[in-house]
Amino acid sequence: MTVRKNQATLTADEKRRLVNALLELKRTGRYDRFVITHNQFIMSDRDDSERVGHRSPSFLPWHRRFLLEFEEALQSVDSEVTLPYWDWTADRTTSSSLWAPDFLGGTGRSRDGRVMDGPFARSGGNWTLGVRVDGRDYLRRNLGGGFGMRLPTRAEVDSVLAMRTYDAAPWNSASDGFRNHLEGWRGVNLHNRVHVWVGGQMATGVSPNDPVFWMHHAFVDKLWADWQALHPDSGYLPTGGTPDVVDLNDTMRPWNDVTPADMLDHTRFYTYAA
Repeated sequence: MTVRKNQATLTADEKRRLVNALLELKRTGRYDRFVITHNQFIMSDRDDSERVGHRSPSFLPWHRRFLLEFEEALQSVDSEVTLPYWDWTADRTTSSSLWAPDFLGGTGRSRDGRVMDGPFARSGGNWTLGVRVDGRDYLRRNLGGGFGMRLPTRAEVDSVLAMRTYDAAPWNSASDGFRNHLEGWRGVNLHNRVHVWVGGQMATGVSPNDPVFWMHHAFVDKLWADWQALHPDSGYLPTGGTPDVVDLNDTMRPWNDVTPADMLDHTRFYTYAA
C-alpha cells in the first residue's frame, strides 16, 4: 500500500528519488501531458456552464484521480516513490526545507521571478517549460506574493473541516459548503490562496509546471480525507439530476470510466502518514 508522507519527514534519499523521477517524466514528455490536461480544464470550467475540475463539487474527486495518475507515472519510473504532501499550516515560510536547493529550490529573483537554484531551475537544463502562458520557458515563483500574504493557518483549516455539508447549490464558486471553502472561492480561502502565495506558474492554469503543485494538492486531498473521517454521514453532493456539474455517479472527463463515487475511498489506493 502506498503511503504518502509529509514532505518535511522525507529522507535525503527519498527527496533525491522523487526529484529524479520528476526529471525523468519531464525528459520523456510525460510530465507536460499532465500540465496540458490541467490547463485545458481550468480554462474551460466556468460558473455558468459545464465545470468538472474546478469551481464545482467534483473539484476534489477530479484532483484525487489526477494525482493518482501522476503518482502512478512516478512509480513507473521508481516504484519506491510516492507523492508527499506539503502541510502549509506548519511549513509556512520561504525558508522551509521544502524550498532548499536539494529539493524544490527557492523563490524567484526579483526582476522576473525566475527560479535560480535547485533541480528545477532553467539553468540546470532539465526543466524547460513547454506548456506556457507566455514566452517565458523558465520556472517562476514569488513566494509570499509580495503583498504581505500569509499561508492558511491550522485554525482556518479546522474551521473549514468543521463544516458538515459537502457542497450546495448553485454548485459553483458561489456555493456554501466544505468543498468551496476548501477550494477557496469563499470564506478563509485555503487552496486558492496557496497557489497565489507561491506565485509564478502556480498562479496560472499551467500550475503543474511547478512540482510543488503535486504536494499542495496532496495536502488538499488529505484534508478531504480528514473531513470524510470527521463527517462519515455527510457524503458527496449532488447525487443526481444536476445540470452542468458532475453528480455522484456521473463520469468525470477526461476519463470515461471514473465517477466521484469511485474516488470517495482513498484507502483503496493509498493512505496518509501523520
